[in-house]
Amino acid sequence: MSTTSQEQTSSQAAQGHPQRWLILGVICLAQLTVLLDNTVLNVAIPSLTRELRAATSDIQWMINAYSLVQSGLLLTAGSAADRYGRKKMLVAGLVLFGIGSLAAALADSTGQLIAARAGMGVGGALLLTTTLAVAMQIFAPAEHPKAIGIWSAVNALGFAIGPLIGGFMLNHFWWGAIFLINLPVAVLGLIAVLALVPESKNPRGDRPDLLGALLSTIGMTSLVYAIISGPAHGWTSTRVLVTATVAVAVLALFAFYESRIPYPMLDMHFFRDRRFTGAVAGAVLITFGMGGALFLLTQHLQFVLGYGPLEAGLRTAPLALSVVALNFTGLAARWTTRLGTPVAIGLGMVLMSGGLVSIATLASGGYGGTLLGLLLIGAGCAIANPAMAHAIMSAIPPAKAGVGAGINGTLAEFGNGLGVAVLGAVLNSRFAAVSLPAALAAAGSAAEKKQVTDAFSAGLETSQLVGAVAVLLGGLLAAALLRRAERADSGMVVAH
Repeated sequence: MSTTSQEQTSSQAAQGHPQRWLILGVICLAQLTVLLDNTVLNVAIPSLTRELRAATSDIQWMINAYSLVQSGLLLTAGSAADRYGRKKMLVAGLVLFGIGSLAAALADSTGQLIAARAGMGVGGALLLTTTLAVAMQIFAPAEHPKAIGIWSAVNALGFAIGPLIGGFMLNHFWWGAIFLINLPVAVLGLIAVLALVPESKNPRGDRPDLLGALLSTIGMTSLVYAIISGPAHGWTSTRVLVTATVAVAVLALFAFYESRIPYPMLDMHFFRDRRFTGAVAGAVLITFGMGGALFLLTQHLQFVLGYGPLEAGLRTAPLALSVVALNFTGLAARWTTRLGTPVAIGLGMVLMSGGLVSIATLASGGYGGTLLGLLLIGAGCAIANPAMAHAIMSAIPPAKAGVGAGINGTLAEFGNGLGVAVLGAVLNSRFAAVSLPAALAAAGSAAEKKQVTDAFSAGLETSQLVGAVAVLLGGLLAAALLRRAERADSGMVVAH
């Protein structure tokens, strides 16, 4: 690298890229598309059940094939972005995601749709890792909390407005249209990325860790597959036990191998940083509770309270709006600065847990309890999510930003898949039927139909409460670990 380019690089590191806010807008648009597809399918469940004659297991695979592939590839995608260039991987992700979306829209069987969703997951893995990594590169360290706050707000926006957009499309078009809307966004994002986003990669040029990439992909895919298969096949079935054993063995081998080579894809020393492990623990448990609970909530709004797809989507929108309002106005960032990261994360997750309890205990009485719960969850997300993402990324060297984003995304996808599987299993243990529409169709009288919806509501309530406990435990654990890390850091400063 020439002296001039080194000076330009150091100047940008200190002040940030001149067009950093415009670039953040572009990468957030790409991120939003990926995240919409984590939830947009939830409101289409009744349509898919009816039109493709999809069983409950088919529906779970349509939803989980996407997150399964993403989970398996995120670490590898992040490592590839660091080594070969984050802009290149961002472009590749947009192209693959667009092609997968087109295939999903044109699918005419459950098998084709599941395969297309898996293909979208490959593009999604590249996009999820590169968006956060690019944001860390183009902003000066002083602006990282604000940039991550906006990035996090877009995450919550995608998570929550997926049902709204899906409901609108289903009210006016056939179910495949929920995937076609990705195409213009992917094209627009591609043009903007090529024109605006600067290329960045690890200046050391570490050698490719091909065996590490293979082991992490096999291990994470096997682990999430075991979690997804558990509810349908039984947690003690041969399929689940064998897959889980393979996952544990391969991930243990991955950890051992990564700790022994000079250029690891994932430096195991990261896990010695209490800030990192505290944020990691919180990230898994928050997505476990939130992913599973919102998966069940959309079914409750449609099947139990009787709202149409669009209205169900509109009624979940307050969650996203509260997150966007608190993050874009900077209120959440100011509270986090005033309270400190550990207290902010603890407070945020207590609010989210309270929101889930409100939905579980008050939702059966109408929409009021659900609205209160959504607002509490939104406020909690706005405070806790940016603080956790910043804690993870600040514990990772800038040259490994892609891997850091890969870790952050892997944990989120893992927690989300686990939440859908486990909370779905809790629901199924209380509601012993193939699906609610099938049970309602089989019910002869109005009294029998009320018994079916009451049983489904009871199962949903239990599931939401399990999610609330998981989120609360995550908040307490993350806050405690981060507090200890801060005390240890301050002790080292005093000693010096």
